[in-house]
Amino acid sequence: MRLAALSVDLDEIPCYAAIHGLRVPSGSEHAIYDHAVARLEALFASEGIPATFFAIGSDLAREENRATLKRLHDAGHEIASHSESHLYDLTRRDDATIEREIARAEASIEGAVGERPVGFRAPGYTITDAVLGHLTQRGYLYDSSVFPCLAYYAAKAAAISAIALAGRQSRSIVDHPRVLRAPADPYRIGARYPERGAGLLELPIGVTRGARLPYIGTSVTAGTLAARALTAQMIGRPLVNLELHGIDLSDARGDGLTWLAPHQLDLRRTAADKERALRAAIGALRRAGYAFVTLREAACSLGAAPRR
Repeated sequence: MRLAALSVDLDEIPCYAAIHGLRVPSGSEHAIYDHAVARLEALFASEGIPATFFAIGSDLAREENRATLKRLHDAGHEIASHSESHLYDLTRRDDATIEREIARAEASIEGAVGERPVGFRAPGYTITDAVLGHLTQRGYLYDSSVFPCLAYYAAKAAAISAIALAGRQSRSIVDHPRVLRAPADPYRIGARYPERGAGLLELPIGVTRGARLPYIGTSVTAGTLAARALTAQMIGRPLVNLELHGIDLSDARGDGLTWLAPHQLDLRRTAADKERALRAAIGALRRAGYAFVTLREAACSLGAAPRR
């Protein structure tokens, strides 16, 4: 069976400010949970799609966010871990910090929804053997961080350089170039990432067949034509893993984010325009015979054993 999974990284606005070296104006700190999540929730409900939401543990100190996450969980969506603090340089931190970031996020998410996460996505898609080792020891079902995409890798490196030239400091970092050698379809990670082996199941971020163009929210929401063209190049993959961010359905004017729009290109399109593009991608996948599942369901279908 062909499977498709839509996942959403719930990076809040301070994460984007950290990327661009900006300060967050008062009042827009919670624009993702306060505005974008409701749009995503409505989209998934109307399309009958169970999604996976990757939550940052520290955001759940806010009661409104906890209630939102619980509502998503109760509606049948999976809640997975995006670490406790979304440290962009998590992979460069000491072992104790890595362990703490994973463990605290588990506790925060379980406290909010009543269930421990079984999936993990690293901040900025950057993963290492050390992080994977902790996930394995803690009994995770899968990781979904590997993004073997040269176009994204190069664009990210260029953006960090441009921010530095503008006199600001980005907290974002680039992954090790070896990520570009990683398989593009689900695989078990070997003793040394990103080689194949018998370790934790990896569900890579979507890239197209052939040229390995990025199949993520930023590219898919560029317009309905782009959505259909990129989706056509995904057909044939056993799992289409379309990774989104909450900001993919944010609206600069409606959500009070006009200050961020000059730096965050996807905010120059309205939420309505981006939603149309996402629906075009969803429709194309359905017509190709893909069934929509959560990443947890995909992992189980691919042979991963549920954590006891």
